[in-house]
Amino acid sequence: MKQKLIYIISDIDKALAFEWMVSGLKERFDLSFILIAKERSEFSSYLKNHSIPFYEINNSLSRIIKWRNVFLILHREKPSVVHTHLWQANVLGLSAAWLLRVNRRIYTRHHATVHYHEFPAGRKWDILCNTLATDIIAISQNIKDILIAWDKADSKKIKLIPHGFDFNYFKSVDKERIEFLRAKYNIQRNSSFPVIGVISRYVQWKGVQYIIPAFRKIRKQYPAAKLILANANGDYASTLKELLQTLPEDSYIQISFEEDLAALYQLFDVYVHVPIDPYVEAFGQTYVESMAAGIPSVFTLSGKAPEFVVHKSNAWVVDFKNSDQIAQGIKVILSDIDLVNKIKFEAEKSIRRFSLEAYLLALEKLYTDKR
Repeated sequence: MKQKLIYIISDIDKALAFEWMVSGLKERFDLSFILIAKERSEFSSYLKNHSIPFYEINNSLSRIIKWRNVFLILHREKPSVVHTHLWQANVLGLSAAWLLRVNRRIYTRHHATVHYHEFPAGRKWDILCNTLATDIIAISQNIKDILIAWDKADSKKIKLIPHGFDFNYFKSVDKERIEFLRAKYNIQRNSSFPVIGVISRYVQWKGVQYIIPAFRKIRKQYPAAKLILANANGDYASTLKELLQTLPEDSYIQISFEEDLAALYQLFDVYVHVPIDPYVEAFGQTYVESMAAGIPSVFTLSGKAPEFVVHKSNAWVVDFKNSDQIAQGIKVILSDIDLVNKIKFEAEKSIRRFSLEAYLLALEKLYTDKR
């Protein structure tokens, strides 16, 4: 009989990473989901279409009612493993599973230092989750270090398992999909019109405020350059929109959400991701995604990046909070085809460690190991 595994996930809509996990785990486990989010999310539609059992708990309910519903589902299903993702799911799911004495209570730590700098009230919930869990998945060495040195979590509970990626999703993109987005966002295909791409929420620690002045410098050499800012939502939006007013209105595009992420990457000539310090990113999946998509990139080293990103080898690395260096990196990539070819080649090699197969095998080992 297959081992019963329940994932509890909160506050997601479209979720590629979880779709990949479903495809790899559904034959190995008796797999089901509890989703704490809005009703009829993209991910719930995916689960329904693939005949994966799931429960939906409406996010508008009170926290007590949501916890009760989680408890009742777990009591009825009697899983041997509960694996939670994201803040609400961690707190509600781990506490209910602990009370029911579920044998394996696992959570993946997706956030880094946000509860130390921006939302200190969240520290107590981190401590609670670290205590209730039997196993904590650290997705990067940075997270492992934060858990041990900052949170004082039990090091014996921590398992270092980085995210896994379906590289074919980013490599095998139909030209029709790319051209559809090119028309949708009115992006010309011409070397005189380089496109600088950013996929980042509008939050202070992502560093977008240093990209906009860098792009202003790029426009002096490439007057028709375009800046694409995707996932353009967040609590730092007003500050960034003031900065954007220093640019010509037709020089940038803000995209709230684009479902076809693989095709979106293919619109970019250069990709930029520059978090403001080494700790703020938990992982930074976009480091791997842009490399998988074959887009030469300008990076700061945050989250997972210090473990595999190398300056002038698989990316152009810049100092934190440095618009001048960002501009310089973009200019070099736009002008040095030999370096670009090297970066693409080395990038493809360096991300092989993040294969979906390796990730799923590590999860399966964790779920089935005897305690």
